[in-house]
Amino acid sequence: MTTLDTLPNTTASLDSIMPGVTKETLNKYDISGPRYTSYPTADRFVEAFTEDAYKLALEHRRATSAAQPLSIYVHIPFCESLCFFCACNKIVTKHHERSVEYLRYLNREIDLHIEHLGAGQTISQLHLGGGSPTFFSDKELSELMAMLKHNFVFAPGGEYSIEVDPRTVDEQRLKHLAELGFNRLSFGVQDFDPEVQKAVHRIQPAEQVFSLVDAARRLKFESVNVDLIYGLPMQTPESFNRTLAQVVELRPNRIALYGYAHLPERFKPQRRISEYELPAAQDKITMLGSALSAFIDAGYVYVGMDHFALPDDDLAIAKRQGRLHRNFQGYSTQPDCDLISLGVSAIGRVGATYSQNAKTIEEYFDHLNNGRFPVVRGLALSRDDVIRRAVIMAIMCQGSLQYEAIELAYLIDFNSYFAAELEQLKTLENTDMVVLEEDGMHVTDTGWFFVRAVAMVFDRYLQTDRNRARFSKIL
Repeated sequence: MTTLDTLPNTTASLDSIMPGVTKETLNKYDISGPRYTSYPTADRFVEAFTEDAYKLALEHRRATSAAQPLSIYVHIPFCESLCFFCACNKIVTKHHERSVEYLRYLNREIDLHIEHLGAGQTISQLHLGGGSPTFFSDKELSELMAMLKHNFVFAPGGEYSIEVDPRTVDEQRLKHLAELGFNRLSFGVQDFDPEVQKAVHRIQPAEQVFSLVDAARRLKFESVNVDLIYGLPMQTPESFNRTLAQVVELRPNRIALYGYAHLPERFKPQRRISEYELPAAQDKITMLGSALSAFIDAGYVYVGMDHFALPDDDLAIAKRQGRLHRNFQGYSTQPDCDLISLGVSAIGRVGATYSQNAKTIEEYFDHLNNGRFPVVRGLALSRDDVIRRAVIMAIMCQGSLQYEAIELAYLIDFNSYFAAELEQLKTLENTDMVVLEEDGMHVTDTGWFFVRAVAMVFDRYLQTDRNRARFSKIL
């Protein structure tokens, strides 16, 4: 087992932490870029995509793809307190009666979907995100699940997950979630250090999380995920090592490790964080390397980018078998399928379209009061978008491309269609990021640290728009 004594320290060589990665490589690729939970990315959505376009997409699915399972995402925006690092769409309030009203509007939105999709479609994946979904009371969560189960068929063996704020639940509440059919939990931890928790306004003792994870295991949840963030205010490589040791001891089935993106001009809560309290860039790299080393030494599989899983977890198995997928919630074991998203600001995908709901609760309510879908923007993908999406998702999920597969699926000559991109990949090959072969390419072990940079080569929008400040750093 990894311990504090065996975790890399701040004086460890870069090569011992991230083999094959030099300081020059880090400096070169210390850039911002999309996370590619979709392609094109959400910043490319346009207001010209309206409710009518969304209706057409739903009706086309009903006519052509109704037998294929759906994925459903429900956004619950409420939180009782503000976390300063947060970049989510949320409403901070202690007035729980607001969730009663919100639930009524979710029901209206579900009814609109059934009107255009038809009842009884199968779903194989459900995710409740926020905000804090556990802001809802047990009764309200029961009502929400009853609405969904009345209108959709939950497939046996599906992935039904919910994000959990550890401060809002106890073992009895977890038992209720299990009874409702949730089989996966995601606990927002971020960091166990008290000083870091104080700096980001999120106090939750480690003992509380350990107790909840133990309870989840007793209740037979199939998978427990823990979210961590490196680069937070007051974090140091030494303090983060202590958190890593605690997480290894906790041994969740999955770990999501995110780099904090400080964008106070975009996210108002982050203005309460002093830049002087943020760790230096080199310390962030040390923390990332320490985490990679700690989790791999503890037996976790590096699934990709920011996800780790125990070898017997479905996510690790999907990675080994080449069945990994990626959607707006990150890496997924479920087949690439249409995503119906419900709630304020929620983003969905139906066929060759993306759509996003109104970002304010007032506008969301107003649309539904008038019997309209709350869709305010989106995108109908072009043929080029669809081709590039397939390429980018293959890189992000499998780390490899077989040119012939793309050629047969989309009737193109890969070498001609992507001639400029293949030239750019030669630069990445020179820095040991990728290996180019006559019939395909694959990302190297070193390249996995920078897989977003590899995918960015095929992003047509980025090639013509170099303003990447709106994205997080790829490390």
